[in-house]
Amino acid sequence: MPSLFSGVRCLECGQVMSPDPYAVVCAACGGAWVEAVYDCSALPRQWPALLKERSYDLWRYEELFPFPPDLPRVSLGEGWTPLIRAAGLERETAHAQIWIKDERQHTTGSFKDRQAATAVSALKAQGIDEIVLASTGNAGAAYAAYCARAGIRLWVFVTSSVPAEKMRELALYGAEVIKVTGTYDQAKKVATDFAQRRGLYLDRGAKSIPCKESMKTIAFEIAEQLPRRPDGGWQAPDWYIQAVSGGIGPLGVLKGFTELHAAGMIARIPQIAVVQTAGCSPMVDAWEKGLDKAIPVEQPDSLITVLATGDPGMAYTILKRANDANGGAMVAVNDGEAFRAMRHIARLEGLSMEPAASVAFAGLEKLLDQGYIRPHEQVVVNCSGHTFSAEKYALEDRYLLSLDVAAPLEVRPAEGLITALEELDEQITTIVIIDDNPQDSRLMRRLLQHYKPYRIFEANDPQNGLALVRERRPDLIVLDLMMPDMDGFVILDELKADPRTAAVPVLVVSAKTLKPSEYARLQRYDAAILQKGSFSARELASQVVDIVERGKHGTGDEGPEVPIPFGFDAPVETFGQKGRLQILVVDDYEPEARLIRRLLETQPRFVVIEAHSGQEGLRVIDEAPPDMIILDLMLPDISGENLLVMLRMRPETANVPIIVVTSRDDLPVDVRARIASNVDSIWSKSVLDRSSFLAHIEALLPE
Repeated sequence: MPSLFSGVRCLECGQVMSPDPYAVVCAACGGAWVEAVYDCSALPRQWPALLKERSYDLWRYEELFPFPPDLPRVSLGEGWTPLIRAAGLERETAHAQIWIKDERQHTTGSFKDRQAATAVSALKAQGIDEIVLASTGNAGAAYAAYCARAGIRLWVFVTSSVPAEKMRELALYGAEVIKVTGTYDQAKKVATDFAQRRGLYLDRGAKSIPCKESMKTIAFEIAEQLPRRPDGGWQAPDWYIQAVSGGIGPLGVLKGFTELHAAGMIARIPQIAVVQTAGCSPMVDAWEKGLDKAIPVEQPDSLITVLATGDPGMAYTILKRANDANGGAMVAVNDGEAFRAMRHIARLEGLSMEPAASVAFAGLEKLLDQGYIRPHEQVVVNCSGHTFSAEKYALEDRYLLSLDVAAPLEVRPAEGLITALEELDEQITTIVIIDDNPQDSRLMRRLLQHYKPYRIFEANDPQNGLALVRERRPDLIVLDLMMPDMDGFVILDELKADPRTAAVPVLVVSAKTLKPSEYARLQRYDAAILQKGSFSARELASQVVDIVERGKHGTGDEGPEVPIPFGFDAPVETFGQKGRLQILVVDDYEPEARLIRRLLETQPRFVVIEAHSGQEGLRVIDEAPPDMIILDLMLPDISGENLLVMLRMRPETANVPIIVVTSRDDLPVDVRARIASNVDSIWSKSVLDRSSFLAHIEALLPE
């Protein structure tokens, strides 16, 4: 039967508007807290019987959902999680009516999959293909999975206290992860500003109709799953208990039970117990003082970061009103009590859960001890999430972006936040290089990242390049034309034929001599062109920056003029040429390393790479062993002498010529002798003759 969705009510002023599942603000007062309203009296008495013919997921309750029947559902089998009798807890507490709603069974391991399923489905129905979300972890993982399934690009802003395993999980699903050094409420502020700057949809959490509606299905399922009343009807528990951060779970559950009561399906609305961690308990603090509004916690102090929302907003006010009307309680437990409950329930009931879920069970113990829950009352506890996976995943080394807003945003100068967001704009600028020559792609990546903190991904074959572009949706593609199996023109054809990639600008960097017809073809694709061997690094950087800035500011506006750093003029005529010799300069003093690089780059056959520590030098060697190493002895992490020993023990560098260039003119005789036995020559920086030094290098290296 059709939905009974009849209107949208503003929770701030009470105004009722026409039914729109995507409504975001009240037309009367501009308030952002709105909810769906239903004609619950029209729900047929045989509704429980009708449900038996439907699939067992959260979408089965379509009469009390606000969505049109043709909503494109993005589903991973969410909903209808088990309701388990807690026999061990009942024995231990001498309480005969304890049930556990096992929300761990969802795809990403938490009850947030419900929210992601309805929210992402609603976004897809509206044609939204890119969204922004602030998360303490679980919501981010859920949205990442469902957005991946829906083909929606997701930006997730998390705090630095979120476990690394959670961040890796988000990245595994392909989400863009931005780690904010600050509180969760600061991360929400940054996410909001980021979405506004880029014109993207911002997830509204508990304020959103699709999000809240998802959570009421927990109430519907509990009423269906509990033993029937003597008359065969559904029943609600006396108590529903959940650990709370922002409060969307209990808000939705309260709404679900309220609608079932209005429809005559249950005899009572349960008492809601809100449990928070003591290090971040604005709801509990306000409830104990009898306040109608919560006082935000500016600096949460808890290891259980998933629950570290300092400002619950109107969620507290709604739950407090429900407690006043129906009974209920709000209690806080400390981290130690939560961790003990986590171990205790695992050993007692065989349920492994994350600390955020164990907060609810520690709260149950406190509610029983303090007499809030009476011996005969039936209790359902939400086990909201599973222990997160500690597995390590092989991801790109740039899956995480960082943004430091450690100072409270209220006292941070406005221009400071703007600067931070501008820096983030550079970090999230993504470039994909497709070139079958790994040396060329690596050199372009290093040259560009020497200038800007762009995220640059390399693909050294056409098929991987196309897949990478479709996955990353970059701001620019740098493309070689001459590749085996599929040349650059075929790649361009595929890119321009795909709506997901048709608008991505392309910079062709190729050694191919273009025919007039080929040049005209590239012009039709609006591709910029650089000929390998005929431009400098400065020209490459300028071209890339110009294309990226035009993409940000729109056609015809090249944006602000961006200065190229002094000295960024290394020749790139070695692109596409075989037989080049790579020289690695390892020197922690960058001006001197740069002088040596510039001297060597006067010879076109040399490709010079700088490393400013021993470990950085070893990483460069791991990527591609050089033909020669020029080494300073005074490094910040490894002594030059020890690094020499390491290099000579490695098969790939055992016979590579090594020249020491040092400022130490006072080397003891025995030290100098040891070093000389492992190198080809030792030069003093103070009396270095450049022409002799260059001639010596030419003599050591093959023609």
